[in-house]
Amino acid sequence: MELKGSKISFLGGGAMGEALIAGLLRKGLTEGSAVTVSDIEPNRLDYLRQKYGVNTTNDNVAATKGADMVVLAVKPFIMDTLLAEISQVIQPSQTLISIAAGITIFQMERALRDGIPVVRAIPNTPCLIGEGATALAPGTYALEKDLARAMAVFMASGQAVVLSESHIDAVTGLSGSGPAYVYLLLEGFVDGAVRLGVPRDTARLLMAQTMLGAAKMVLDSGEHPGKLKDMVTTPGGTTMAGLFALEDGGARGLMMRAVAAAANRATEMAESN
Repeated sequence: MELKGSKISFLGGGAMGEALIAGLLRKGLTEGSAVTVSDIEPNRLDYLRQKYGVNTTNDNVAATKGADMVVLAVKPFIMDTLLAEISQVIQPSQTLISIAAGITIFQMERALRDGIPVVRAIPNTPCLIGEGATALAPGTYALEKDLARAMAVFMASGQAVVLSESHIDAVTGLSGSGPAYVYLLLEGFVDGAVRLGVPRDTARLLMAQTMLGAAKMVLDSGEHPGKLKDMVTTPGGTTMAGLFALEDGGARGLMMRAVAAAANRATEMAESN
């Protein structure tokens, strides 16, 4: 979706907000002059203004007024205060997008007047390098145009999909927390190579590139990961020996339990708000 001409406000100018701004500008979907960032830190606002040419303010209400899209990019514990602050000025013609973990659509809609289009988003940290994975869930009043606006914002920083909010906690446990799982796996494989005498920098480079290449093959080929795995696995060969060690150690079950544990924690956080 073309966003040129649309005014976008970010309430919160932290790392994720910056990543989304950088993506939009990098893709040419908007200009710095059409973006406003609100934050309580003057030094942060100075940095964003100088680097991206955006408008800055410490007034959330002023940033909200007149924007076509308002992105709530603050920590979850600030959301109640922020929603109360903007509830009287946000309009049904605007699209409200939240990236705050554990804050449900119901909680946001309850704090606002009826008719405000809300889209809940769960991005992940690779958005910082334009390779993020984001799940979007539409609220009660979100129309196709609202989802299209939100998709454009997050597709500029990676890939994005639309799901029912009932899947959001599971996605939080999968792609939201996923980068940490990958880093842990990478670190473990690198340590395995170091144990066998490979220099650490070399092992890290080879494994990081291997993960990158393998992930790209999944995305580009559209093939099931199991089929791609079988393509690498020669009967009685080295890969089969390594795979057996992983399966024998319960690696697959551990991965599944990790996603479930993170998803359950996301549910607990939402219920406590």
